[in-house]
Amino acid sequence: MSPDGLALIGPLGLSALREEHWVVDAIGGLTLGADPISYAISYASAQTASPIRAFTVRKEAKAHGTGKLIEGPFQEGDRVAIVEDVITTGSSALRAVDAVRAAGGEVLGVLALVDREEGGREALEGRGLSVTSLVTATDILAVSV
Repeated sequence: MSPDGLALIGPLGLSALREEHWVVDAIGGLTLGADPISYAISYASAQTASPIRAFTVRKEAKAHGTGKLIEGPFQEGDRVAIVEDVITTGSSALRAVDAVRAAGGEVLGVLALVDREEGGREALEGRGLSVTSLVTATDILAVSV
């Protein structure tokens, strides 16, 4: 959540979406891990021809207020990329995918900051989802050695 981190991750995430040819209307994932990444990518897209709206998927619907699982400018029919900070098992991304689909969104894929390479990617792909990550655990280990 540092300014330097947001300034780095926003453009990198936006570039990753473009490389995957995911033309999305909105981006978001399960709170709290996905939130700063989604917001950084949305901000990075602000001055482009196709700005991307960011949203948050709650872990549980609030008992008061609107009672929605998805907060923010998500709209039924949106083409969406689900964001994950770290993919381990894939369960957080799947919860967000299910919420978006139940609300009428079309999930184009899952974008992760880090893939820990512990089976999460395979679990997501097993559900028919495209997955991309900015880095993998192997990438990080190679740099730190």
